[in-house]
This record gives sequence, C-alpha cells and structure tokens, in this order.
Amino acid sequence: MKVVKNRIFMRKKRSLKIRMKLKRLCVTRLVIHRTSRHIYAQIISKDNFSVLAYASTLEKNIQRKLNYTGNQESSKLIGKIIAQRALKKGIKRVSFDRSGFKYHGRIQSLANSARKCGLQF
Repeated sequence: MKVVKNRIFMRKKRSLKIRMKLKRLCVTRLVIHRTSRHIYAQIISKDNFSVLAYASTLEKNIQRKLNYTGNQESSKLIGKIIAQRALKKGIKRVSFDRSGFKYHGRIQSLANSARKCGLQF
C-alpha cells in the first residue's frame, strides 16, 4: 500500500511542478487526465478560468465508435477530436500539460494524434 501512495504522491508532485511553470508562462494549455478506463482532454485558456474545448471517452458519440475506452485507439480518437474542436475555435498553439503522467502509451498516442491533426505544441 505504501508503494501506491508514494507513486500517487510523486505524480501529483510532477503535476504541480509542470502547472506552476505553465502558469508563469501564461499560455493556453492542453490538459490530459487518464484513468484505467477513460481519458480526458481539455484546452484551458491563458487566464486558467475557462475551458475552451473538451473531449473525453465518456461522451456517448465517442463511446459508440469504440469497443473499449481504455486503450491507445481511444486516446488517438480523443486527440483527433480535441484538435478539431480547438481548430474550430481558432486555437492552434497550446502547451501540453500531461498532469504528471509519463509521456508514454496513451498519453503519447493522444499527443501524436493531436499534432497530426494540426495542433502545435
């Protein structure tokens, strides 16, 4: 149990370090959160108060397209959708906030998919 608590604590610590740096830079950011079953992506404004675009595997129209929502296929789809929604609103450049998760697996596939669809970070 101690190992799990330590792992969660370290992820939160990495997350805070990244967020404080992005807050000082005052940039629009693409925030990612993942659980074992779902993945969420939000684009948050420079003032850190409003969500400009949102996509997750909890949306009904996305769930219909997928058999399972906790794999790399779903994260690629979420990356594509968040990039399309951001470009519709005129957002082209964002900073990538991975919320302390390692840049590996589903996080990496979401980022690559968003880049391929035109989002720059």
